[in-house]
Amino acid sequence: MKHLKWTLALAASLVTGAANAEISDNVVRIGVLNDISGIFQDTNGMGSVEAARMAAEDFNGGAKGIKVEIVYADHQNKADVGNAIARKWLDVEGVDAIVDVPNSAVGLSINTLLRDSRMTFLASSTASSDLTGKACSPNTIQWVNDTWATGNTTAAAMVSRGGKDWYFLTVDFALGKGIEAEAQKYIESHGGKVIGSSKHPLGTSDFASFLLQAQSSKAQVIGLANAGGDTINAVKQAAEFGIQQSGQKLVAFLLFINDVHGMGIKVAQGLQLMEAFYWDMNDDTRAFAKRFAARPGMNGKMPSGNQAGVYASTLAYLNAVAATGSDNARDAVPEMKKFRGKDKLFGDTTIRQDGRVVHPMYLFEVKKPEESKYPYDYYKLVSTIPADQAFRPLAEGGCELVK
Repeated sequence: MKHLKWTLALAASLVTGAANAEISDNVVRIGVLNDISGIFQDTNGMGSVEAARMAAEDFNGGAKGIKVEIVYADHQNKADVGNAIARKWLDVEGVDAIVDVPNSAVGLSINTLLRDSRMTFLASSTASSDLTGKACSPNTIQWVNDTWATGNTTAAAMVSRGGKDWYFLTVDFALGKGIEAEAQKYIESHGGKVIGSSKHPLGTSDFASFLLQAQSSKAQVIGLANAGGDTINAVKQAAEFGIQQSGQKLVAFLLFINDVHGMGIKVAQGLQLMEAFYWDMNDDTRAFAKRFAARPGMNGKMPSGNQAGVYASTLAYLNAVAATGSDNARDAVPEMKKFRGKDKLFGDTTIRQDGRVVHPMYLFEVKKPEESKYPYDYYKLVSTIPADQAFRPLAEGGCELVK
């Protein structure tokens, strides 16, 4: 297990006692738990660690001299590994909040473990919408995407543009199954149909047989219900088969700027995708991205939506700690849920009773090579889904916290 402690001393004159009486160990410890060595290492990985460090620096003690420590570990996309790390952080190492956690199986396991503990779960990359539905927890806040938003808003955007007949390439994992189920529900309730679906294992390198089935189905839209390296490989091989050139639309439900960069704009051109964050949206996102790109080890890379979510959720949690004087979830999470306003990276933002952070979502199309004017200039905006339409209605999730 890769594990490193990194301490940010925010005030040399920090005094113990009344100011930090409810902050355990007089330090707020935040653990970044993600995939550092596998298929999500570019969209999360060490970039998420740097994003958390940026949030700690910008928090700057919360005007109260609060000390922050960032730790991190690799869950290897295994629920048992992630659970063991989280338990050690909880029982032994005094970690107060866990952030990031791509991979829904790992995230749901962490969600169960931390329920009724003092730790906060900032699920900024866990896509399962169960986190704010039947599995909702008073300790959990969910940022960026979820399977309901990804499935419904992407399907809605494509159906409204004539994409009625679908074929799915779906990772045989909680994430993919959840996205496909949500999208299919929307498609069929709005006059469309799902012609077929192929399930593939996580981390597969050969999509030939799946893509041939999708191509022969003659579906108008081929939906990629997967993520990371799986999506990259599927798009690359789809280009080799000439799928988009033959008239079928290729849609990625969970794709990030790093993925597009990795496959190259020539391969990705014309791809439709839904994002909650794009580095080149406005002055605030560009300023954040420029700072991120200059961080150690980033080598000019632009941040993904997941990495932006780590920054935003970490900073929101730290601000709640400063407001309440406590790093305990029972104090910090209710304080976070009071937020109504503008987040500089995600726009108009509300944190609901069920723990869902609601913000706009955007349908983008990857530009043609000749349309890209500078590095990472990859997206053109197709449509904006307002915050109040982008996520599952509060009353429909089945969360026991909703009164």
